[in-house]
Amino acid sequence: MTPDKQSEASTARGPLSGLKILDFSTLLPGPYATQLLADMGAEVLRIEAPARFDMMREVEPKVNGASYSHASVNRSKRSLALDLKHPDAISIVSKLLADHDIVVEQFRPGVMQRLGLGYEALAAINPRVIYCSITGYGQTGPLKDRAGHDINYLSLSGMASFSGRQETGPVLSGTQIADVGGGSHHAVMGILAAVIERHSTGKGQAIDISMSDAALAMTTMFGASYLGGGPLPGYASEMLNGGTFYDYYRTADDRHLSVGSLEPQFSKAFFAAIGKPEWQSRAGNPDHSAQMELKADIQSVLAQKTLAQWQPLFAAIDACVEPVLTLAEATELEHFKARNMIVQTSAPDGTPVRQLGCPIKFSGSDLEVTAIGARLGEHSRAVLEEYGYSESAINTLLETGAIC
Repeated sequence: MTPDKQSEASTARGPLSGLKILDFSTLLPGPYATQLLADMGAEVLRIEAPARFDMMREVEPKVNGASYSHASVNRSKRSLALDLKHPDAISIVSKLLADHDIVVEQFRPGVMQRLGLGYEALAAINPRVIYCSITGYGQTGPLKDRAGHDINYLSLSGMASFSGRQETGPVLSGTQIADVGGGSHHAVMGILAAVIERHSTGKGQAIDISMSDAALAMTTMFGASYLGGGPLPGYASEMLNGGTFYDYYRTADDRHLSVGSLEPQFSKAFFAAIGKPEWQSRAGNPDHSAQMELKADIQSVLAQKTLAQWQPLFAAIDACVEPVLTLAEATELEHFKARNMIVQTSAPDGTPVRQLGCPIKFSGSDLEVTAIGARLGEHSRAVLEEYGYSESAINTLLETGAIC
């Protein structure tokens, strides 16, 4: 494909310009991974099955016929609606593999192989292909075929067993830790590592990303301590999960402050700010009951003023104390605006669309969102034209249902 035929979505400038990705994934883990890659300049073509329901499109509110969530997680990508069960599907994918040499898929193990699109089949067409599979439990192991969601991966990894309160047990996070932190981010790391290796070997490889593996790995120091002979972590029993005064505290107006003043210089500033400098000596007491008493005392003090009354006091000092903001407040915070974390683009009809910006900043590239998530099959005809399909051939594919 010649440069003058590349889509608007492919011209985004960034350090990954030149990488071309076929994205067979739906929902969140795969699409968010390829969103990050697209944000950094990669050209991403979504291969979407016309009859496959994508819940991400249906979440309200909507713009351009799909949800704002879809518009964000699939931004700067094109869409080719392709029925992978149609006999012409493999031929189309084979042509795309001439220069799209990174594949991301999120089916259960064996599905892509049964479609004739597994790693071995695609590597036979293009040995440079990097083939990243994102699943709940991986391509091997007793649970590989089992269905699951973020909550299940956190449960089996042990993370949920010490993420919560003693009174309630495990609590749900405000975001999908295993899906995003485990699936999306590890997929991006694996893909870019494989790209670097390919520069030396000239060959691609398969990447097996298990969200439950990643969740277990993300227990980090808790898992390391246990494997080293330490006790099992429990609810509100550790330094960073509520077992010390490092915690959230309610203010007089039912808002919250986060208190992370663990180091001596920060705890000294914190206790002085709340008028209890003598309490610093209690901060380092390792006894659990003593920490619970200290937390109760801190709560009684912070509950005497509103969040608005406390904020100026802590804003003026380094004590690792910050307000718990709503999303409305966070997206209006001057710091995030200055960091270009709130960006604005538009739908095809000109409707303005605000989105979260890319959190990765490069001195050599000015990243930008080129387009919101595309409609199903929005670029089917244009993509096939770029790969040499005639108008009559495309019309035949449309008539037979191979594409839409």
